[in-house]
Amino acid sequence: MPIGVPKVPFTLPGEDEASWIDIYNRLFQERLLFLGQEVNSEISNQLVGLMVYLSLEDKNKNLYLFINSPGGEVISGMAIFDTMQFIEAEVQTVCVGLAASMGSLLLVGGEITKRLSFPHARVMIHQPASSFYEGQTVDCVLEANELLKMRKTMTKIYAQRTGKPSWQISKDMERDLYMSAEEAQAHGIIDTVAAFV
Repeated sequence: MPIGVPKVPFTLPGEDEASWIDIYNRLFQERLLFLGQEVNSEISNQLVGLMVYLSLEDKNKNLYLFINSPGGEVISGMAIFDTMQFIEAEVQTVCVGLAASMGSLLLVGGEITKRLSFPHARVMIHQPASSFYEGQTVDCVLEANELLKMRKTMTKIYAQRTGKPSWQISKDMERDLYMSAEEAQAHGIIDTVAAFV
């Protein structure tokens, strides 16, 4: 049975009594952001808005993006990635379950030296997928050309941020490449595997 979004007490500055707010709004106030679903335009717009707002509020405090995502739309994911690079606050990325496809690109997009994975998390990279466009041949050719451009862009990003050569990244993206946290660290997608006491 779903429990819904839990609420927690929070006392606003200048208030005597606590208000009950949902836990994610409380965590946002601590600069903790969550991507726990497939990337689409709605979640992309929410995360972009939160990152811009929090960076304007205090550009010297890190933001923490916790990722547990199977991937999703490339363009919506690129909006999040570009915002992470654009804002002045540093974004630390944390893989807490699965960072697959676009999720792994966002994971590697965190501030270098501040990309982390929990020990049992999984990371997966692959080439962008087609939507299997059903239309005129010319439209299919146009979509294929767009996919090739996106793949080139993604390969360049992974290569720049992992230190691996482009040919190696391109080869690794041919098929789904699943990695453990340690393998993702060796691949340069993350910098650290969390150690629990």
